[in-house]
Amino acid sequence: MLNPLSLMSLSRRRWFYGCLSTFVALSLVITSANPTKAISIGDIIRGGIQVIQGVQIANMSDEDEVEFGSQIDAELRQSEIRIIRDRELASYIDQIGQRLAASSDRPNIPYTFQVVRDDNINAFATAGGFVYVNAGLIKAAENEAQLASVMAHEIGHINNKHVLRSIKQAAIERGIVTAAGMDRSTAVGLGVQLALNLPRSRNYEYEADESGLNTLVNAGYAPIGMVQFFNKLLEKGGGSMPEFLSSHPNTGDRIASIQQALDPTTASQGDGLDTVAYKSKIRSLVGRY
Repeated sequence: MLNPLSLMSLSRRRWFYGCLSTFVALSLVITSANPTKAISIGDIIRGGIQVIQGVQIANMSDEDEVEFGSQIDAELRQSEIRIIRDRELASYIDQIGQRLAASSDRPNIPYTFQVVRDDNINAFATAGGFVYVNAGLIKAAENEAQLASVMAHEIGHINNKHVLRSIKQAAIERGIVTAAGMDRSTAVGLGVQLALNLPRSRNYEYEADESGLNTLVNAGYAPIGMVQFFNKLLEKGGGSMPEFLSSHPNTGDRIASIQQALDPTTASQGDGLDTVAYKSKIRSLVGRY
């Protein structure tokens, strides 16, 4: 049995070695980082995305995710896409988007909806509430419910943090995540790549479809709009298939799954099925783009 003095001596030694271990660990993290980007102890303590939290990027706070999404957005707008600067068109798309966002699984984060000057039928989303809708998709939709269904699908990707989860997986597969995590510029670069070409896993697409359909219904739109638009695009086939449908899970299976989730007696109940009103509205807004 140890006497009190021996216990105190042992305790002090443990404290000393504990401090020494912590110091060595921090030294290793700092010295093993990318030599072009110094990492401070403050960064480590704060646990930002560029350090420890890089390994756990899918679990970042809503506030951090919105900030991260804004950085991806800035990079996208600077080098990858052209945003249409039309106040009336932007207001119309934002009105639809905010209505959907308020009825989504994550209504408490800010959402930003932007129209991309691109005639391809496509839409995509990044982290933190950023959604992008191509002018070509707005023109291709027959009514507002169809357009809203695609926007709801993209909100579904945000609700399920698919971009964040994909960034984490891609970083692991490429071996760029270490004990020090990822630096912010690397993470943003991956975010840009994945936003434009999100790997279409079966689970992600079904999750976005299910979440999007619930959002569409909760927002008061007729859910049949999702089936109508997906069927319309499926009929096109070939090279005209948009990215959000050209995915790993069979598109016909996805449509069948959506149809099974609908009650046929209420599928056409709700807003957004007036084709004449929609075409008249977008003719003046998108016709010149």
